[in-house]
Amino acid sequence: MSDLDLLHFEQLKNEVQTQYLDNHTPSFDDISKWKGIDIIYFQEDLRKIAKGNISEKSFYTYFKNSPVTKLPRIDMLNILSIYAGYISWYDFKKNHLFADEILKDLENEDENLETELEKALEIAENKEQEPKKEETAVVVVQKPIESTDESSDLQISATDNQPINKKSDTFTTYDTSEQKSTFSLVKKYIWLGISGILAILVGLLGFKDELFSKKFYYSFIDADRNSRINAELQVQILKENESPILYSAKPNEAFVYTTKSKDLIMVVSSPYYRTDTIRRNLESAPEAETIELKPNDYAIMLFYYSKSIKDLKRKRESLNYLISDNALIYQVYDNETYGVETMDKQRYINLVTLPSTSLENLEVIDTKNDNSNKIIMIKFKIATDEKQK
Repeated sequence: MSDLDLLHFEQLKNEVQTQYLDNHTPSFDDISKWKGIDIIYFQEDLRKIAKGNISEKSFYTYFKNSPVTKLPRIDMLNILSIYAGYISWYDFKKNHLFADEILKDLENEDENLETELEKALEIAENKEQEPKKEETAVVVVQKPIESTDESSDLQISATDNQPINKKSDTFTTYDTSEQKSTFSLVKKYIWLGISGILAILVGLLGFKDELFSKKFYYSFIDADRNSRINAELQVQILKENESPILYSAKPNEAFVYTTKSKDLIMVVSSPYYRTDTIRRNLESAPEAETIELKPNDYAIMLFYYSKSIKDLKRKRESLNYLISDNALIYQVYDNETYGVETMDKQRYINLVTLPSTSLENLEVIDTKNDNSNKIIMIKFKIATDEKQK
């Protein structure tokens, strides 16, 4: 990556901003000051024109900082270039070439030609040397053949030098080698047996926890509806003199816990169900158990109204009734620049009643009610599935 590529990216950001301002009126003309609803509208326009998307995290990384110190991935560069009216990132750079970029391209072509010529010369020299190596190899192979023929002729012709009595020495040598091979074979099997025993001992030491542990299966159901809970639950295992261990119970699946302990203290929580602490004596407890959780009806209604796109007028009225006028509402971000942003009740209602595909990833993290069952606190996030770079 060159400094010229970073300059091209700054040019591309300006053209993307100009393209969006032609048909939209955000809170600020400067793209680096956009956030919240402005970013969601921009993502919708990007999906409509360039048939692609960038996450909110990427927007904060590359548009909030200027100038940037690194380029985005090539797929993001291509999407932004298409949005600005070009075929690709390469097409954008080709239409914004600096003066010295052409000179550098020519220098690179000269270097490539010189490298290809050097490789061609090396290949030609290697081909000339190959026949010479084959000839020398033939000569080396022929010499031992001639020596074996001469030795065989000498043995056949010189019959006087071949005493018959020496055959007994030959048999003695064979018997000794057979005894040595038998001893080596026995020694080999002994070492294999010792190695096998050591491997078994190591395996017992490594898997002793699994051998002496026991598995327990816990299924969670909705106490009011008597049906499986179709939501992820947070499970905390509490042990004496230890920090809590956090697990996640997947929707519609039993939570499996493996332990050697005799007692269990388990705290189950969810934004949509009331927190419950479960205590069990594992010596007498069954291996499989079904546990009922009391639903948080107001949190479930809030989630339903935030997801539904039908009857927006009724949806807005219901949210206005559920949420207190003085409610504290937090939006949690996945980026380092803006960790949490607060908003008032009307802005939250406007956000969740906006017909946008981004709301498919809306996640309610936590809610709180007052004595009159009005929601006085909402904490939520709009999740992103972009991979880490």
